[in-house]
Amino acid sequence: MPTGLEWRKAAVKRTEIEMTWRFLLVVMGLALAAVGAARGQDADPAESVVWKKVHASVFGHAPLEAADNVVTLDTPKRAEDAAIVPVAIRSQFPQAKERFIERIWLIVDNNPSPIAAVFQFTLESGRADIETRIRIEDYTHVRAVAQTNDGKLYMAANYVKASGGCSAPAGKEVLVSKANLGKMRIRVDESAGPGQPALAQLMISHPNDSGLAMDQVTRTYAPPHFVRQVKVSRAGKPVMSAEVDFSISENPNFRFYFVPDGGGQLEAKVVDNQDLEFATTVTLDSGRGGTSSTLR
Repeated sequence: MPTGLEWRKAAVKRTEIEMTWRFLLVVMGLALAAVGAARGQDADPAESVVWKKVHASVFGHAPLEAADNVVTLDTPKRAEDAAIVPVAIRSQFPQAKERFIERIWLIVDNNPSPIAAVFQFTLESGRADIETRIRIEDYTHVRAVAQTNDGKLYMAANYVKASGGCSAPAGKEVLVSKANLGKMRIRVDESAGPGQPALAQLMISHPNDSGLAMDQVTRTYAPPHFVRQVKVSRAGKPVMSAEVDFSISENPNFRFYFVPDGGGQLEAKVVDNQDLEFATTVTLDSGRGGTSSTLR
């Protein structure tokens, strides 16, 4: 039977969840207040009301240059499914000591939480590329802001027509996601040559509940439950890490690069907003850079 201390801890946890939920509702209200203006601004991303606030709070007065020669951002102009919108950010040069990309912010202006993810890269990444899938709540600019090792910032922005992704009911596989909570797989492309970055894919089974979708049976809202941190390393050296939130789609999926030279283990660690921790590893073939163990 739970002790008094355990009951108090549970009460504190419930209070924290409720406070988080209220905060999300406030943020959602602020973001959606700008939707009317944003829908007509697909030609000028600088005029987004939410972006002006994000720019000031995250980057201060630092100038942002065009990202043409640093990163490209690929998104659909109109999403087929607002809850699963593919996003690809591709670097235009390899990671080298002289110049490399340290960080990329993925920003969705009109989402309840505009900063969908902050990715960090190292020289072990080989290339500062990332592909994932996001939710979009309303017509919006999607942005990739890259920071190079000299501190300069570069931005690419696309306008995406999609709506209802954050508040949409969970997909058909939600029960499967919850049953397999935290199970992960890593796939590695074995075709990379010596000294070349290898493409890897991390797949996480997690409902990534936004807390904004109403259960159509109970007419209630489940507390938000989403992946908040991802860390990938090879042979103990950091490759890629990310701070993410519920703007990332159900069953988060990330494609990224790493330098496989020397083999060792590629390890992924994940923490969600309920402080549940998950991990998986795959052993690399030192000769080819591919996998030599069964993924788990």
